Amino acid sequence: MRMRDYVIRRLLLLIPVLLGVTLIAFTLSHVIGDPVAAYVTEKTPDWQVEQIKRAHHLDQPLYVQYFYYLADLLRGDWGLSRAANDRPVIEVIGEFFPATLELTTVAIAFSLALGIPFGIISAVRKDKPVDHGTRVFALTGVSMPIFWLGLLLQYIFFYEFKVAGLPSLPSGSRVDEFVILEHPLQRITGLYLVDSLLTGNTVVFFDSLTHLIMPGFCLSYVTLALIMRMMRSSMLEVLRQDYITLARSKGLSERVVIYKHALKNAMIPTVTVTGLAFGGLLAGAVLTETVFSWPGVGRWSTSAILRTDFAAIMGFTILVAVVYVTVNLVVDVLYAALDPRIRYG
Repeated sequence: MRMRDYVIRRLLLLIPVLLGVTLIAFTLSHVIGDPVAAYVTEKTPDWQVEQIKRAHHLDQPLYVQYFYYLADLLRGDWGLSRAANDRPVIEVIGEFFPATLELTTVAIAFSLALGIPFGIISAVRKDKPVDHGTRVFALTGVSMPIFWLGLLLQYIFFYEFKVAGLPSLPSGSRVDEFVILEHPLQRITGLYLVDSLLTGNTVVFFDSLTHLIMPGFCLSYVTLALIMRMMRSSMLEVLRQDYITLARSKGLSERVVIYKHALKNAMIPTVTVTGLAFGGLLAGAVLTETVFSWPGVGRWSTSAILRTDFAAIMGFTILVAVVYVTVNLVVDVLYAALDPRIRYG
């Protein structure tokens, strides 16, 4: 089967997956609470409650309500989000999702830039001091609470640096308010780094880049630790293979053996971890976005849950499902690019 046919088949399989996700989420949301609560208050009279039920088909059987909900989804009507001042859910996602995407992309970039080389070094120098150091670093990353790390970074690089008269990093938000007022940014993609480059707004670019450093590293720490450990174990396994021994017996330099013959095969498990981690982070890095006042879908979804905002919760659930299915598809395609022996039948 050609790659194009495989991708088309996977995209078609996205339809039943999304239907299953919407069905489960819709059923659970109606079992856990009353969807009418999203439209009324304690002072709403009974006659108005009944009117709202009829308007939103909430007086119909559950399967009929689900049918109307799917019809609204296909029309682009995902409901109104109480957590965002009764704005359309699809509009709120379009506003907040680019912020989370930008933060997650920077976090994954940090994880790959540090995790892969440190994992390789740890494997090549197995049981040496550098190997022990990287293992301690990885263990710390897996066990350290993200919110505590975020507060620690803010204390050191914002507060202590400012007290010491050193250049400090911003403590939160996407960009300085005064910078964006003096240098308005034209919205194209919603990604500040990309939009500022496309429009030549270098002031906003560098300011938004500095705002991304602390939350990006904080969000990346757990993934960085996972990638580092996975890269180390994969590289150790590959270095024990016969073709690596043969390459060394031919007199090839260790650098050529590692980076030309071993790295590509060792990357396959790492791609899996990276893809799943990216999907998880993209679904909403709630703690990081909260600590750094980052206006992403994580903070919005948390507010929606606390306010029993069914439309927002359902919209966020569909977003997460689309993200995970898309990431899994990309990971499978990368498998074939890294290992030509893989064929999809």
